[in-house]
Amino acid sequence: MSGDAKVVLTDYVWDSLDVEEEALKGLASLVALQTKTPEEFLPEASDCDAILNTYAGPITAEAMAQMPRCKLIARYGIGVDTIDLKAATEAGIIVTNNPTYCIQEVAEHAMALMLGCARRVPFFDRQVRAGEWNVMAGKPMFRLEGSTLGLLGFGNIAREVAVRGAAFGMKVLFSDPFVEEGQFEAPGRKVENDELFGESDIISIHPPLIPQTRGMINDEVFSRMKSTAYIVNCSRGPIIDTDALVRALDAGEIAGCGLDTTDPEPLPDPHPLRGRDNVIINPHAAWYSLEAMKGLQAGAPSEVRRMLSGEWPVNVVNRDVKDNNRAGL
Repeated sequence: MSGDAKVVLTDYVWDSLDVEEEALKGLASLVALQTKTPEEFLPEASDCDAILNTYAGPITAEAMAQMPRCKLIARYGIGVDTIDLKAATEAGIIVTNNPTYCIQEVAEHAMALMLGCARRVPFFDRQVRAGEWNVMAGKPMFRLEGSTLGLLGFGNIAREVAVRGAAFGMKVLFSDPFVEEGQFEAPGRKVENDELFGESDIISIHPPLIPQTRGMINDEVFSRMKSTAYIVNCSRGPIIDTDALVRALDAGEIAGCGLDTTDPEPLPDPHPLRGRDNVIINPHAAWYSLEAMKGLQAGAPSEVRRMLSGEWPVNVVNRDVKDNNRAGL
């Protein structure tokens, strides 16, 4: 494809676009925007050949219909829940993601939230800052060694969490309909959801956000959990029914939670989850590190460059589009 191609960057969170400019050099012009919705980026994207996308969305069938030349939507991150994959496939638009750039970071962050919950680190920090010095204010507390870690989902990130949990001496359980026990060299015994929810001292959430997982952590799940158990979410906020979580915390059905992702996001202020001593909330930060940022920024532009060069992209999410894609690949 010639250098007349047009690539629209809907939004970004880094300081320089040198990586994008270098990747597209000689192949396309880059139009960089800072938008939040399709309504904001569609005026520029209506004649684009590809979209580079961070957070702006949702990119629906209606939005795609207004981009008749678009051949590729390249997500900088892992999740593609803001893109209508069925509509993209039907329109012949390739959708790519960046599935490996922050695996270590998210696994480490999940462990940090577990430790924060079990050892009450954020709570004690707030107490000391407020002039208090009282160890007993943080009770009850428990050691991770000998406790049970339940992993809902056993993909790349969850398996790294399993390795870290086992290193702390935790018993690891996992539930995933697409993974068999022993399929991967990672600690963990496969169980059904009921056993996972009932036996775990800490449950770490790792499925993708799809219709089947939206709101799957609900009142029924919380009623099955130990009253001493914590839940940690570094996946997607809507997997947990937020109202059900508030009810569970109010009723003492669980001991607390550590949330890097929430529903909605950002979490409004005021909100019933804010201000609780047994709740840790982070601003969707688990993905970030200096190293991860480099991998994040390079992934999506590389996929666009491959497509514009006549090559099939590496990380295609909607693989059925192979048979009938606008790029003719």
